[in-house]
Amino acid sequence: MQCELCGRESHCHPATIDNVRMMLCPDCLKQHGKSVREPTSSSQNMPILSRIKRPKNKDVYEGMNKELVTNWNNIIKNAREKKKISREELGFRIGERTVTIAKIENGDLRPSDKIVEKLEKELGVKLIEDVKDVSNVSLGSHQGRGLTLGDFIKKEEK
Repeated sequence: MQCELCGRESHCHPATIDNVRMMLCPDCLKQHGKSVREPTSSSQNMPILSRIKRPKNKDVYEGMNKELVTNWNNIIKNAREKKKISREELGFRIGERTVTIAKIENGDLRPSDKIVEKLEKELGVKLIEDVKDVSNVSLGSHQGRGLTLGDFIKKEEK
C-alpha cells in the first residue's frame, strides 16, 4: 500500500494527523502521525484516494451534432443589409448591444447558441448545420497512425 503522506510503497497503518485519518508508513507514523487502534469501518482503512467518489466519465461531445456554418459572419451581415436594417436596429430586435453585432459581423466574436437562434429567427437565415460523420472517411497513406489534416484535404479535393 502507498503511504498517503510520502507516497512510499510500504505496509501502512491507520493514523491521524491534525484529526485527519490517513494511511501512513511506519516512518511517517513515527515522525508525524498518531496511531489509531480502535476498530473502524472497512472503508476508513482504505487510502483517501480510493474513498473519493468520482463522477462517471461521460462523453462531453455526445449529442453535439450541429455546428456553425462556415462564413457565418458574412451571412449575418448580408441578411441584415438585405433587410435594410442597421446594426443598432438588429441589436435592439434581438436584445444585444450594437458592439456585439459589429463584432459578430466582423468575425471577431463567435455568437453563442442563444444569439444564433435569435439571429436565425430575426434574419430568416440558417446558421447551424449538421456535423458530417467522419467515421467512414478512408485513411490515406497513414494507415495505422490515424487521420491527418492532409487526409481530409485530399478527401475534399476528390
